[in-house]
Amino acid sequence: MEPPTVLRTVSCHLSLDVRSPLEMYLAIAVADGAYDRSEQLTVRHEDGPLDVVEIKSGHGGRLHRVLAPTGRVVVDYQATVAGVAARPPVEELDLVEYRQPSRYAESDRLLAFARDQFGGLSGVELVDAVVSWVSSHVTYLSGSSLPTDGATDTLLKRRGVCRDFAHLVVALLRACDLPARLASVYAPRLKPMDFHAVAEVFVEGGWHLLDATRLAPREGMLRIATGRDATDTAFLSSYGGALTLRSMTVTAAADELPAVDDGGDLRALV
Repeated sequence: MEPPTVLRTVSCHLSLDVRSPLEMYLAIAVADGAYDRSEQLTVRHEDGPLDVVEIKSGHGGRLHRVLAPTGRVVVDYQATVAGVAARPPVEELDLVEYRQPSRYAESDRLLAFARDQFGGLSGVELVDAVVSWVSSHVTYLSGSSLPTDGATDTLLKRRGVCRDFAHLVVALLRACDLPARLASVYAPRLKPMDFHAVAEVFVEGGWHLLDATRLAPREGMLRIATGRDATDTAFLSSYGGALTLRSMTVTAAADELPAVDDGGDLRALV
């Protein structure tokens, strides 16, 4: 199913207190794609603007590096995107890497459970069964998980936020020998609004978007970063100093989107 051509507008505002000088990496910009995009990223210290260096990452992602001195730092990003990007390319190495266990998607610890629950299924039928199981057995509850929780923790607790849902879907699919990965996205009509984490699976010759939370229509989602798990997709990382995140505001809007998405068909994240 081809996604509709829609106009999407996204933004992110971060207010940070840097307690000692550090190197900061932001993953908040929309990934490169074939669509038309206009955007602006500014990072300001209380004494003036800071330099921003863009670094290309995998799957079209873009990191932005900032050397931040002690004091208040404010980050603002806005983008308007028209059309859709090309479908995610298929790299042979990805099909190996994304079948392996990772920090937050410990598929090797879920082998027995996955085979007992989904044994005998394959392809799209398997994907549908995994997404449906996670959607119906895990409760979305803000603040119910720790940043260090992985898929095994989510399976045991049966609650979490979007990254927990995505990690569990990814781990179960990998345990069934399907390549799966995590993507961070802007998600119009997401409630509560925030950065959103979703899964992607390689099936029927391409990468397809999965969201067991079913909290936002998949057609409007915009890729930010892609990787093994949240280790590779964090919106903010810092090294060599200390900071406190004072506040964060994320917005994402689009026109001509359905009110709900039952997650019941294959769609690409474009």
